[in-house]
Amino acid sequence: MDNNLGPDVFSDSRFEARKPMKRRYSLCGITPRHVFCLLIVLMAPSLVVMAADGPEARSVEVFHVWPSEPPSWNAPSEAEKDSTPPDGGRTVAGKRVVRLTNVSHPRLHLYRASTTTPSDTVVLISPGGGYSILAWDLEGTEIAMRLAASGIDAVVLKYRVPTRSEGDDKWVPAVQDIQRSVALIRAGKVTGRIPERVGALGFSAGGNATARAATATERHYAATDLVDERVARPDFAALIYPAWLVEEADRTQLIDGIHMDGDCPPMFLAHADNDRLTVHNSITLFSKLHDEGIPAALHVFTGSGHGFGGRDDGRADDHWIDLLVAWLGDMRADASLP
Repeated sequence: MDNNLGPDVFSDSRFEARKPMKRRYSLCGITPRHVFCLLIVLMAPSLVVMAADGPEARSVEVFHVWPSEPPSWNAPSEAEKDSTPPDGGRTVAGKRVVRLTNVSHPRLHLYRASTTTPSDTVVLISPGGGYSILAWDLEGTEIAMRLAASGIDAVVLKYRVPTRSEGDDKWVPAVQDIQRSVALIRAGKVTGRIPERVGALGFSAGGNATARAATATERHYAATDLVDERVARPDFAALIYPAWLVEEADRTQLIDGIHMDGDCPPMFLAHADNDRLTVHNSITLFSKLHDEGIPAALHVFTGSGHGFGGRDDGRADDHWIDLLVAWLGDMRADASLP
C-alpha cells in the first residue's frame, strides 16, 4: 500500500458490541439460569461486532492479541482513528480506502467460513500501509469476506501502527503481533478449535512483516504464556506486493531479516510489473525459495501498480484470490501442506 494509505472499517467508534439485556425479573421472566448464561457471555474472550450494513452484514468476533499490554514500543499518544481525508483521498476501483492509524491495542477480527462444514484452514491477514496506517478494508476486511465465502476462516490483524519512532526496527511490533496471532490461532484460542493449517497473508508493509514472521528462526518477544512455547511460523504464506524485501544496491539479494532455509513454508506471491516499490521483492524471494526446494507460486500482473487490493476493476489482478484458493488446493493434493 502507499505509505499515505491507512485505517480500519472496524474502528471502535463505528461498531458496538451487542449489549446485554437488563435483568427485569417481573417483566421478562428471567430465572437464575438466565443470569448464569448472561455471565458466561460477559466473560467470553471475544467481542461481537457487525461488519457492515445491508446484505453483507455479518457477525465478526474480535479478540485481543496480548493478555495485557503488548511488548514495549513507542506507542502513539493519540486515539485510534480513520485518517482518510474528507475528500476520500486515493480510491481503488472507484471506492475510498479506510486508513486506520494510532493503533495501540492490536486485535484479531475473525470472519468464519460461510459454509456448513467448519474450515480446517485459517488465514491471518495483515493489511499494508507503510507501517504508518492500515488499509483496513482494501487489504483486510474485504479480503477476509472473499476468503470466508470460499470456505476458509479468515482473521484480520489490526497490528500496531505507526511505528516510525522505532527507527530501523519499525517492523518489529508488527512481526511480534503476527507471531503471537499465529500462535493463538494454532492453539485454538481464536476459532475455538485447533486448525489443521494456519497461513499468513500480507500486503505491502504487511507483506514485509509476514515474510519476516514466516522465515523467522526466533520469537521476537518474551513468552507470555503457554501459547508462546515455540516459534510460530505459519504453515504457508501469501505475499501480495510485499515491500522492502531486497537490498537497494542489489535487488537479487534479500535483506538480512529474511532467513531462507529448507524449513520455510510454501509461499504464494502476487505482484505488478510496474510496482513503484519494485517487483523484485517477489521475484527474488521466489528465486530463493526455488533454490531451497520450497514450493512457491509467483504471479506478475501487467500494469497494476502498487496497492490494487482485491477489488474487481476488470484487470487480470482481479483473479489473484481465486488463484490463491486454487493453489492451496494444489498444495494439499500434493501433500505440500498439512
